[in-house]
Amino acid sequence: MGKLKGITVTLIEKTESGKDPFGTPLFVEKKVEVENVLVSPTSTDDVINQLSITGKKVAYTLAIPKGDTHNWVNTRVKFFGETWQTVGYPIEGIEELIPLDWNKKVMVERYG
Repeated sequence: MGKLKGITVTLIEKTESGKDPFGTPLFVEKKVEVENVLVSPTSTDDVINQLSITGKKVAYTLAIPKGDTHNWVNTRVKFFGETWQTVGYPIEGIEELIPLDWNKKVMVERYG
């Protein structure tokens, strides 16, 4: 069996760059490439659960590599020529107890 290898996805991070005259935060977007991300179709059970809990229809589950420190909450991600939006918070395991290269999972829905 060959070694598992993920794809490179583009994470669109938002960072606060100041406030407008009314005190509303202004954000600047920065594209960051994250390598070795596994992408798999979300199971039917997870699709139904997320739809009933959040009202959002998830399509894929991303496995994030160990050591990644990016913010994956309510963030846009580009892969397969499409833009996706993360749903909910990533589920994270203890790095030392997981034998492969990934320790976080996050679900995404189609964006736009």
